[in-house]
Amino acid sequence: GSLERRRCLYLRTGRACCQMVEVLFAALILVCSSVSCGSAGGYTGLPALGGIYYYQYGGAYSGFSGADGEQAQQLDQRFYLLKLPIARAAMVVGGCLLVFPCVLILVGVLQVPWHFPAWLLIECTLYIVIAVGTVPALYYFLHSLLNVYNSSVCKEREQLYQSKGYQGFWCSLHGAEIAAGLLGCMAAMAYLLSAGLAVRDYRTVHEQKQKPLQL
Repeated sequence: GSLERRRCLYLRTGRACCQMVEVLFAALILVCSSVSCGSAGGYTGLPALGGIYYYQYGGAYSGFSGADGEQAQQLDQRFYLLKLPIARAAMVVGGCLLVFPCVLILVGVLQVPWHFPAWLLIECTLYIVIAVGTVPALYYFLHSLLNVYNSSVCKEREQLYQSKGYQGFWCSLHGAEIAAGLLGCMAAMAYLLSAGLAVRDYRTVHEQKQKPLQL
């Protein structure tokens, strides 16, 4: 009835639209973090193929056999283990950022802010805290990745692949990691915008509560 229509109208408000954008940003951050994590990597010797080594995401690679193949596999695994904690932390943060706006959308649809206007001030505070906390989180993410890429394991791995003529194994941030950082910055701006919208909506609800007969 009319109650259901009023609930659906929330999804057309500016605050709800901003929250849906935050869901999109969080989902993209989660995807980019999982790409950064990658796989365990490593070369797997296949005797049936005459000692050719196959890379998990690169197809057939020739040029690695014997000691070189074992070294490549060990370096890949060590490099993966260095990046794993950072990628997992980023995925956890991305997952939390994905759940948070979804919960707020549900709260808005259920019209909790109308019945409990102070919730909007709580929401505003949470948004500001998350937006401010995003800055050191991004610094930690990028700084930790740069430390991994500057490690001796990455440098040795890069030199080994370059010695065989393979490209794409450079010790630098790749596209998904840079995208995760940019998405984090855009998400922080969206959180600040949502905080401002929450304050505006609090004033609107407060004014309407003072004029119940005009509703």
